Amino acid sequence: MTKRAAIIGAGMAGLAAARMLRAAGASCTIFDKSRGLGGRMATRRTGDFSFDHGAQYFTARGPRFRAVVDDWSAAGHAAPWYDDEIFVGAPGMTAPARAMAAGLETVMGFEVKSLSRGAQGWSVHAGEEAHEGFAAVIIATPAPQTEPLVASGGVSFPELTSARYAPCLALMLAFEGAVAFEGESLRREDGPIAWIARNSSKPGRPEGQETFVVHASPDWSRAHLDETPEAILEKLAPFALELIGAQSAPIFATAHRWRYALVEQALGIACLWDGAAGVGACGDYCLGPRVEAAFDSGEAMARAVLETWGDHGAA
Repeated sequence: MTKRAAIIGAGMAGLAAARMLRAAGASCTIFDKSRGLGGRMATRRTGDFSFDHGAQYFTARGPRFRAVVDDWSAAGHAAPWYDDEIFVGAPGMTAPARAMAAGLETVMGFEVKSLSRGAQGWSVHAGEEAHEGFAAVIIATPAPQTEPLVASGGVSFPELTSARYAPCLALMLAFEGAVAFEGESLRREDGPIAWIARNSSKPGRPEGQETFVVHASPDWSRAHLDETPEAILEKLAPFALELIGAQSAPIFATAHRWRYALVEQALGIACLWDGAAGVGACGDYCLGPRVEAAFDSGEAMARAVLETWGDHGAA
């Protein structure tokens, strides 16, 4: 019988784990509370506009991830942006995630609230609805969301409390006419804004648009984290418009809250795994604040599971 794994979280770490487990012959089901794949590798489409409002790009420093990025690029799922070593998904940041999820069973809009273990293995619960019969559960969500889930299954990973995140408040802006902004991006070390990206300059994006993504600094984001999107937009937009050089108001503007955006303190270990219980956790918080770190953590998680199972997915 093929062993089954439940993977909670459809971001890069969860998808990397699922991809490796499937290649070894295991059956994987990915659960995510959102409607879309990719986690913080997110693309928001609204009307005629498209915005990469989460992770802005990724790099590939190690040979393993670079080989995967090369495959994405060859298939048209990724492309370099303003630098041969800076990559983005194409036509949006979610494209690599969609490619990785091809052939995998995904259950979207399913927010796992708790785990339980019975004679048939692990079950994952979202209210009264449950999926059962899993030999392993991999949790690939931010550390603060992972803690209560592992605890609900009677498992403890004390290391999770050491992970630290910075939040990020993001603006998505679209303009009808030309703006004075030069280049593709702007990074700032002081003030309320940390990053501005000319989203429309990325390869594969719709032509004829002038769209921007603005990320507030960690300090500004912390100070305004629990305000409404409308209040965030009202307070942050004037700083953004000045830096963008807009001569008129945007024709589209909205704000988004990323509560766990940037890993500030990583655990320094590739993943967490309780082989006896069959429960593990992975994510960028294990190794560092990069897409590649999430990928590496997910693959390390899969290897730990396969080692416990005897290096293959079949019983």
